[in-house]
Amino acid sequence: MRKNEQLRHIVWMLLGSMLLAFSYYHINFQNHLAEGGFVGLALIGKYTFDWSPALTVLMLDIPVFIAAWFFQGRRFIMNTALATGVFSLTYELCERYSPWVMNFGSNMVLAAVVSGVLTGFAAGIVLRHGGATGGDDIVALLISRLTKISVGTVFMLIDIAVLLVSLFYLPLWDTLYTILAVSIAGKVITWTVQAGVPQRAVPVRSQTAVHHQHG
Repeated sequence: MRKNEQLRHIVWMLLGSMLLAFSYYHINFQNHLAEGGFVGLALIGKYTFDWSPALTVLMLDIPVFIAAWFFQGRRFIMNTALATGVFSLTYELCERYSPWVMNFGSNMVLAAVVSGVLTGFAAGIVLRHGGATGGDDIVALLISRLTKISVGTVFMLIDIAVLLVSLFYLPLWDTLYTILAVSIAGKVITWTVQAGVPQRAVPVRSQTAVHHQHG
């Protein structure tokens, strides 16, 4: 890959990671949307067994990153490490310094739609340009590769499964609004990854080229 093209992919990945973090903090967190993916599983572990969420996410990430090293290659892992680092840093900066409050109040349907569009677009950009923003993203890519189901659909199914299990401690309506958000995000991820790419080339592109989410 030419250096200019590689730099372009990196810049887009970083922009996608920053937009994802911005959206998770200002839309999901500020409007009390629930969590899917590995963070959702970590919260289940916290409520059920009092496990540390940060440690649980790390324990889930490690084997996934090892598998991705073999199936996706070193460049993908390096891209993912970069995207994950930028995501975490941006989220931390938003949490500490952002003056913006994007609370949709009682209009949770609008919050879910905005979350789905923004997070789906951001995650799709990262995927399209060769990276991921966490271990659950990598799982979605690997499952998509094995099953030929679009990566956005796999994202959506994983998040919904985790959210349904989370119902035993999460309010019903918060969970349903989040399911709406991740359903929209799944569609937007697929559209973003596939846009302008010949249909036959999409599965290969999406494998070499993703709610979730800050703990």
